[in-house]
Amino acid sequence: MKLSHARIGILILTILVATSGCGYINGIRAKSQLNEAVSAYKDKKYDDAEKYARKAMALDPTNENAPLILAVTLQTQYRRGDPSDPNIKRAEEAINLYKQVEAKDPNNDQAFTAVTILLGYLDKKDEQRTWLEKRANDGAVSAERRSDAYAFLANKDWECSIEVTDKNKQNVSKPDGSVSVQYKKPQDAGEYDKAQQCMTHGLQMAETAISMKPDNETAWGQKYNLLREAAKLAKMDENEGKAADYEKQALEALKRTQQLHEQNKTPDTPAQPAS
Repeated sequence: MKLSHARIGILILTILVATSGCGYINGIRAKSQLNEAVSAYKDKKYDDAEKYARKAMALDPTNENAPLILAVTLQTQYRRGDPSDPNIKRAEEAINLYKQVEAKDPNNDQAFTAVTILLGYLDKKDEQRTWLEKRANDGAVSAERRSDAYAFLANKDWECSIEVTDKNKQNVSKPDGSVSVQYKKPQDAGEYDKAQQCMTHGLQMAETAISMKPDNETAWGQKYNLLREAAKLAKMDENEGKAADYEKQALEALKRTQQLHEQNKTPDTPAQPAS
């Protein structure tokens, strides 16, 4: 049987309306499931919250809140230090969901921070650094947020350097009974070179963070830490003059950090006058 163009048009319109209606209804159902997920999460019924969030995603894959709610629920259920496969998979799924959220909204701090933390918990240092570098270099992200990412990278470099300096320090007793700390150059020259590279790169990251956000307290704090590392490494190299210069710069960075800390303090709520 042949159908006229008018008849075909009516059939297509009927299909579109039916499809649209189905999508609309599923959207409403998905929102209902998300409400149940949030309610269960608040009641600390995380298994139920996960079940509702997954059902919401199945009903409406376009719902932008569902991946975030499921990610938060999975992250909450993750047990740090538990190497079991189900626990690791839970963290990895949360990371992938957060990345989906961040891909649509590069300025989403919750997703960015959660991925950073979870990658650290999973000891995926290289992947974590790549993640941080991605935000630091993303022009779609605000300068303030990029500055924070650079400060975080500076912290990673500080951790790299202090791992070497802490391992090669020793307490020396003085005649007056006091104790001073001395830093001895490691026998493995590669360790010293690694610490130098980390310290140098970390200072660059801190300076970049400050250039993008001059009042970034965290970045100034990282600059202070890294300048102290520079002084330690100079002492290892028996260059006391250079060490003294780094220590002087470190004190200036510390002073600026303290100033910003005072400025950023939340002012106390003024007392209400007695009635």
